[in-house]
Amino acid sequence: MDLRLPRLGRPRPRRVLAAAAAVVVLAGAGTWTAVASDDAPEVRRADRVMTTDDGVRIDTSFFTAGPEGRRPAVLLGHGFGGSKDEVRAQAEDLARDGYAVLTWSARGFGRSTGKIGLNDPEGEVADVSRLVDWLATRPEVRLDKDGDPRVGMAGNSYGGAIALLGAGHDDRIDAIAPAITYFDLAEALFPNGVFKKLWAGAFITSGGGCARFEPELCVMYERVAESGVPDARARALLEKRSPAAVADRIDVPTLLMQGQTDSLFPLGQADAAARAVRANGAPVDVDWLAGGHDGGDPETDRLHTRVRAWFDRYLKGDKSADTGPAFRVTRTGGVDSTDGRAQLRGASADAYPGLRGGTRTVELTGREQRFANPAGASPPAVSSLPGIGGLGGLSQLSSLGIGVSLDFPGQHARFESAPVTRDLRITGSPAVTVRVTSTSDDAVLFAKVYDVGPDGRQQVLPSQLVTPVRVEGARAGKDVTLTLPAVDHEVRKGHRLRLVLASTDLAHASPAAPATYTVALRSDLTVPTAPGVTTAAAPLPAWVVWLPVAGAVLALALLLTGRRRTIAPAPDPELADVPLQITGLSKRYARSTDRYAVRDLSFRVEKGQVLGLLGPNGAGKTTTLRMLMGLIKPDDGEIRVFGHAIRPGAPVLSRVGAFVEGAGFLPHLSGRENLELYWAATGRPSEDAHLDEALEIAGLGDALARAVRTYSQGMRQRLAIAQAMLGLPDLLILDEPTNGLDPPQIREMREVMIRYAAAGRTVIVSSHLLAEVEQSCTHLVVMDRGRLVQAGPVHHIIGSGDTLLVGTVTPVEEPLAEKVAALPGVETAVRTDEGLLVRLGADGTAPRLIAELVRLEVPVTSVGPHRRLEDAFLTLIGGSA
Repeated sequence: MDLRLPRLGRPRPRRVLAAAAAVVVLAGAGTWTAVASDDAPEVRRADRVMTTDDGVRIDTSFFTAGPEGRRPAVLLGHGFGGSKDEVRAQAEDLARDGYAVLTWSARGFGRSTGKIGLNDPEGEVADVSRLVDWLATRPEVRLDKDGDPRVGMAGNSYGGAIALLGAGHDDRIDAIAPAITYFDLAEALFPNGVFKKLWAGAFITSGGGCARFEPELCVMYERVAESGVPDARARALLEKRSPAAVADRIDVPTLLMQGQTDSLFPLGQADAAARAVRANGAPVDVDWLAGGHDGGDPETDRLHTRVRAWFDRYLKGDKSADTGPAFRVTRTGGVDSTDGRAQLRGASADAYPGLRGGTRTVELTGREQRFANPAGASPPAVSSLPGIGGLGGLSQLSSLGIGVSLDFPGQHARFESAPVTRDLRITGSPAVTVRVTSTSDDAVLFAKVYDVGPDGRQQVLPSQLVTPVRVEGARAGKDVTLTLPAVDHEVRKGHRLRLVLASTDLAHASPAAPATYTVALRSDLTVPTAPGVTTAAAPLPAWVVWLPVAGAVLALALLLTGRRRTIAPAPDPELADVPLQITGLSKRYARSTDRYAVRDLSFRVEKGQVLGLLGPNGAGKTTTLRMLMGLIKPDDGEIRVFGHAIRPGAPVLSRVGAFVEGAGFLPHLSGRENLELYWAATGRPSEDAHLDEALEIAGLGDALARAVRTYSQGMRQRLAIAQAMLGLPDLLILDEPTNGLDPPQIREMREVMIRYAAAGRTVIVSSHLLAEVEQSCTHLVVMDRGRLVQAGPVHHIIGSGDTLLVGTVTPVEEPLAEKVAALPGVETAVRTDEGLLVRLGADGTAPRLIAELVRLEVPVTSVGPHRRLEDAFLTLIGGSA
C-alpha cells in the first residue's frame, strides 16, 4: 500500500489518518527504562521502532512519570543533524510535569532510516501523523475523542518547523511551541533571490552529504550551488516543505521563540508565522531570545519553562498558568568584559508590535557612489560566519573587543547619519529606498546598518545581520526599497547610523563576472522603535539583607562589644557612591603578633561590577569577607561601604546582603513556610519580600509545598539562595554560591549575578570555580598568603595579548600551517593539539585573520585569546593552588 498525503491546501480526511495508522507497526515490545531523579517522580522510558508503509524505521522514545492515568501528550522534535537524544532532558522534565512525551529521530538521523526530506509532507510530516495515531492508542494519553489525543508539539530549528507543519497538516495537534525555525525555507535559503551558499552547504554537510538526502533535493542543491543563482524550480521544491505552504491551516495556540543572533532563520521568519497564525484566529505569543544559530545565549532554561506554561494553559486547560507577555525580547544591559556574554534582561509588551511599529525617520547623507563587484566576487566582505559562527569562541568575539564585520575599499558604498541626539532603540526592520544602476543586467547587493561610535572607527553590526537583494534589470537603473534585518538594538546618544551597501558577502553567492554598481539615496532611513515595548523597572530578583546565622553572630558581637564601643569615624562624602573601599586592612591570627590572615590589603569596588575574590586555601578570602560583613574586627586598616566605616552594627550594613553558608531551615515546615517565617522574623513589611521573584529564580516548583526534610542537598542550597533573594541590597556578598548546584542551576546563578550588577548594584563573589568566575565576573581581586597579588578588570589580568588560539575540527597539516604563517599581519602560526597558535603582527587583526582562515578552508571551530583565567591565576600565585 502506497500511502500519500493529500495535496497541500486540502484538509486531511480522518479516514486517511485511520489508513495511516493501519500501516504503522511498532517493532518488538520496546525497551523500558526507569530514569531516577532526586525527590522527583520516576521517569519511565520506552524505546520502540516504528516501521512505516514505505519500509522506513523511525526510532522513538516514550516518557511518562508519576501515577497511572491519562494526561496530555507532547511530541518533541530535534534539530537538524541531531537525534531524539538531544531532547531527552526536556522530555524527562515534561514527563515529570505531567505529560506523556514522545521523541523520535527524523528520517536519516540517529538510528532512523530513510532519506532526509527537509520535512517533506510525504515523508517527515506524514510520520508525525503516524506518531499521533500511536499516541491515540496509549492508555497514558488523554483523548479529546476516539483517535484524537490531546497533543502539543515543540522543538528547535528543524524540530520547530515540523511542529508548524504538523499543525498545518494534522488537525489533531492542539498547541505548538516552535523555536529558532523557519516559516518559508525558500526565503530562508534564497533571500530576495540570493543564494545563501554557506548555510546551504552546512545543511548538506551536517546531514552527512548530498547522498543522504532525497534525490530531488540533492540534484537541486548541486544545480544551485554550481550556478550560484536559485531558480523557480528550487524555490518551489523548498516552498512545498515550508509551513508557509499551509499557512491558512495553522490555527492552534502558537508560541514562537526566535533568535536575534541568527543569520539562518532571522526574526522575519517568526514575524511571518505570527501574522499567518493570528490571521487564522489563534492565540500567538512571540519571544525574541538572545541566542540563535550564530551563537549567543540560547536561554534554554527560561524557554523550557515558558513552553511548559504554554502547554499547561492550552493542553491541560490550566487557566491560571502564566504564559508570559504577548511579546518579549531579551535585551542586553551591557557586555561582560571577560567573555562577551550579554548581561540579559527582558522587555515586553501586551501586544506583538511587528517589525515596523512606531517608525522614526533618520536622515542619511552621502553622494551618489560607484563601487565594484570584483571578478569571482573575491575577496568577499564578511558579516557573519554561518555554520561556524555559533561554535566555541567565535560566538563570543566581543570578548576580544572586535566583531567579524569586514568591508573592502572600493567594494561598497556607505551613507551616514548625523550623531543621534538621544538614545535610540531600534526594534524591528529599518527600511530605505535607493537607486541602483549596474553595468550588468542584474546586481546583487548586501545591505547592513552599522552603529558607529563617536570616534568614527568603532562600529557594531547588530547581530551580524545583512539583507541580500538581487536587483533585476539594473542596467537601466531601478529604485529599490530595502527592508533591513530585524534587530533589537540601542544606539546611544552621540553615535551615528551607517548604511553600507556591499557587492560581496562571504555567506552568499555573488555574480562571478565583474561589474560596476552605482547607488544613490532615494529616501531617509526609517527606523522602527516599538514604543509599547518596555523593560521592567525592577527586572531582577530580590536579595536579603542578612542570613539568620549572620544576624545571630552580629547580635552576639553587639552584645559583647557594647560596653567598649567607640565613636565611628565620620562618613566620607567623596565615597558616598562607592560600594566598597578597603584601605590597609590587616588581621592577625588569634594569639599571634606576627602571623597574619590578611595583611595590608587595599582595593576598591565600583557600582555595576561583579568582583571575583580569588586565592588558594589560606589566602585570607573568608577572613576578608567576615570583616567586610562586620562579623570580626580588623586589627588595622579601614573598610568603607558607601563612605561609611564598617563596625559591628553600623547602619550602612542594611545596604549589604550576604550569602555565606547554607541557611538553617526548620525541617518539618515546607520551603515556602520557611521563607515566610524568616521574612516575618526580620520585622520588615511583607510587600518588601519579593517572594514570588525569589521562588521563580530558585526553580523549586512543586517542591516548595513539601517539607524541607525531604529536600536533597542541591534543593536545600537553592532554597538558601531563594532566602538570600528576599531584599534588594546595594552590595551583595556571595561565598561559594554554586555549591550543591547542577550545571543548569550554576548557569542560572551566573546570569542572576550579571543581571543584578547590570542594574547598578554590586556583587562580590568568592568561588573556587575559575571557569565560572571567568564567565561571570567583570573584575578580580587575587590574594595569596593574606596579601593582594593583583586587582583589576578580568581581561587585563588574563591579558589577551596578540596571540590567538584557533581551534579546528581536525589537526592542521604543516603545509596549511605554513600558508597561515605567510598571511599578511601574521608573525607565526604553530600547530598544536587543539589547532593553531597564531601570533599577530602589528598590522594584524582578528577579523582579517578569520576571513583568511575561512578563505583557506581551515576547519575553524573557535577563536579566542590563548591565555585563560586558570593560566593567569596559577602564574600570579606561583602554582600554589
